[in-house]
Amino acid sequence: MNSSTNYDVVIVGSGLGGLICANVLSKQGMRVCVLEKHYQIGGNLQTFKREGCVFDTGVHYIGCMDSGEILHQVFKYLGVLNQMKLERLDKEGFDVISIGDKEYKLANGYDNFAVALKSYFPEESVAIDKFVETLRIIWDNVGLLNFRGNVKGVIPGVWQYNENAHDFIEGLTDNEELRAVLAGNNGLFTGNSAKTPLYMLANINSFYIKSAWRLAGGGTQLAEALGRNVEQAGGKVMVNANVVKFKSKEKLIEAACLENGEVIHGNSFISNIHPSLTMDLVEPGLMRQVYVDRIKSLENGISVFTLYLTLEKGMIPHRNSNLYYSKDTWVWDLHKDPNQEWPHGFMLYTSQDGNTGFAESMTIITMMRFDEVEQWSDTTIEKRGESYKAFKKEKTDALLKLVKQKYPQLSTAVKSSFVSTPLTFRDYTGTVRGSMYGIEKDSSDPVRTSILPNTKVKNLLMTGQNINIHGTLGVTMGALLTCSNLVDMETIMDEIKEA
Repeated sequence: MNSSTNYDVVIVGSGLGGLICANVLSKQGMRVCVLEKHYQIGGNLQTFKREGCVFDTGVHYIGCMDSGEILHQVFKYLGVLNQMKLERLDKEGFDVISIGDKEYKLANGYDNFAVALKSYFPEESVAIDKFVETLRIIWDNVGLLNFRGNVKGVIPGVWQYNENAHDFIEGLTDNEELRAVLAGNNGLFTGNSAKTPLYMLANINSFYIKSAWRLAGGGTQLAEALGRNVEQAGGKVMVNANVVKFKSKEKLIEAACLENGEVIHGNSFISNIHPSLTMDLVEPGLMRQVYVDRIKSLENGISVFTLYLTLEKGMIPHRNSNLYYSKDTWVWDLHKDPNQEWPHGFMLYTSQDGNTGFAESMTIITMMRFDEVEQWSDTTIEKRGESYKAFKKEKTDALLKLVKQKYPQLSTAVKSSFVSTPLTFRDYTGTVRGSMYGIEKDSSDPVRTSILPNTKVKNLLMTGQNINIHGTLGVTMGALLTCSNLVDMETIMDEIKEA
């Protein structure tokens, strides 16, 4: 086996969490190596192109990118802000919640958000004010979101972890329509009425309420900028570098062993892959089996079926917002019941054809259980057979039928369509059973379902969507939390604030 130069930190996986860790640590003078098993970096930041249209695979829009806001400052500190092409979504309706035929716009800014909702529900001002004020309080209690380097501030407060998001909304009002609107964008966290914690709903909503943006041209631009930074700092980013195991010595990880036989040595290691898959890389006996069993026993959230459409010119108006549609006021637990008609709702957005005001492409996302594709789970990409193709066509037709209730023009406007299923998501992102957001947090069992970056091996840390919470916000803050085990985060947060 060939052995490389020893690195200060070796990071397995080049998703957003791994790349941000690599950038933060590189800026602190550490020599970092990032190992990615695919041919391109980025994880959920990856894009692909069909018929001249760029499609995102994961990150569709981001928040808090106004000057001075947390994500803006982090990306400015990392030196990638000027390499990102951003487009602001409609301030008066960055998200549009459609309950049947009725549409409700969610506005930027806490006060504007409340005013807009009160225009639809003037008799519900008390409930709306309570909802918004709760969002504010939870956000303000998170240290890293407010440039406080004391990582203990990451834990907002036990009550927020224990409180259930669905029950909180139910307790605000008896108005079923308002309840549905307040939870209508829960495709952002695959709302589970029995489990989703209030802090998850609150912080994800606040992230976009503060400001909402589209990454014009796709998320790859961010991944590539972060990757360049690592190499310019003297580190290395390796693709087609599949880690098959960690080599250990004296209860520490000493190297990552690649499928091609190469061995990458390091002083510290960060896993940006699923915690369960991380356990598979560790030599037996290095961790207590009870810890390994706990990680592997955690339930993963639901997966996703995505339909990508290229469109005929000038037929579908471009929507400078995201549309969340539900057939009726029940917006929780979508598609978890195998007996429920599929699909019950979807999230939709378009990409503009130049400055024409019309869309060149449309992406439609809806939840899907992995059970639906279980029979093909042992197959590989492009080799799943005719029955799988028939399954995709059946589901595409069913989803398009529902979407045409909002966009009847699609009957003649679609040039071509492409599909990803839970299997696609599993194989490209490495999540267990194609879970969209990884391990499912449970408000009734917050300690067991919350994963800390520290493992039972002293020099092995974890990062990614299973640490802290998922999404661009959660993964970025989780990466800072991971880095706090190696560097002084209080100093770094001061630098981020002043960037």
